[in-house]
Amino acid sequence: MSNKTTAYLQLAAGMITFGSGTPVSKLVTGAFPVFVAAGLRMVLATLVLTPFVFKQRQQLKHYSRKDWLIIGLIALVGMFLFSILMLYGMQQLSGVIGSIVMSTTPAVTALGAFLLLQERLGWRKSAAIALAVAGVLILNLGSHAASQTQGNLLLGTLLIFGAVCSEAGYTLLGKQASAHVQPVMIAALAASAATLLFLPFAVYQSLHFDFGAVGWGDWLALLWWGVGTLALGSALWYSGVAKVPGSTAAGFMGVMPVSALVLAYLLLGEPFRWLHVLGFAAVFSGVLLIIYEHTRTHS
Repeated sequence: MSNKTTAYLQLAAGMITFGSGTPVSKLVTGAFPVFVAAGLRMVLATLVLTPFVFKQRQQLKHYSRKDWLIIGLIALVGMFLFSILMLYGMQQLSGVIGSIVMSTTPAVTALGAFLLLQERLGWRKSAAIALAVAGVLILNLGSHAASQTQGNLLLGTLLIFGAVCSEAGYTLLGKQASAHVQPVMIAALAASAATLLFLPFAVYQSLHFDFGAVGWGDWLALLWWGVGTLALGSALWYSGVAKVPGSTAAGFMGVMPVSALVLAYLLLGEPFRWLHVLGFAAVFSGVLLIIYEHTRTHS
């Protein structure tokens, strides 16, 4: 198998893995308290990613105070807040709707890069942001959408959108840190720091939670959410990114929202609705616009 083919497989597998995070988190919220689930996720990810830190431990002494500050912010915003908002939001929404709202991440990230990093927005990225907003509005204003969620649709959407903003912050902060720190090291160190943030809350909730009542399927979902979506997904994605141009890697971002939506149907057994297709089509069109703009600019 050629090096290029291997890179493509790694990129696709990484995005499929990332995409599974939203429907799997829906399974996790039904079985575990929020801080217990998120804390255990970080512990699992830290255990898997620690070998990367140990292998490259000599680099730690070369990190500046700014590097450590950014890593701390990644832990706080991109992991701690993201996990809380995601889990509480998925308690209110169906897996399909949550997946579609999460699919707005590329558009929100582009807007964040424009506002915070002074990157050029352009009409394509502006249109992508408008399409992302339209897709979310379709889900919230559609009469069929409200009937498919047992919680508060608006509250759930706002919480998941907050998770989207946290994910965008993770990406933008990671872009700043990756100038001096390898991405896998960023993920490992940030996961370790996030574990400490979750620890007191997770211990408190654990005192009032019956772990014996959790089924093996729920434990597997939690295991995948930590080891799969956070650790394995990062390793696959960054391994592929290292072998191809940035524009090529950007093209594979479109796999993530497709994976999230399809797995929401398969894993959660949720009914198909044409409203989902309409909302997803709006958001996914924005993803394709951003991919095209990124490829055009870098070529």
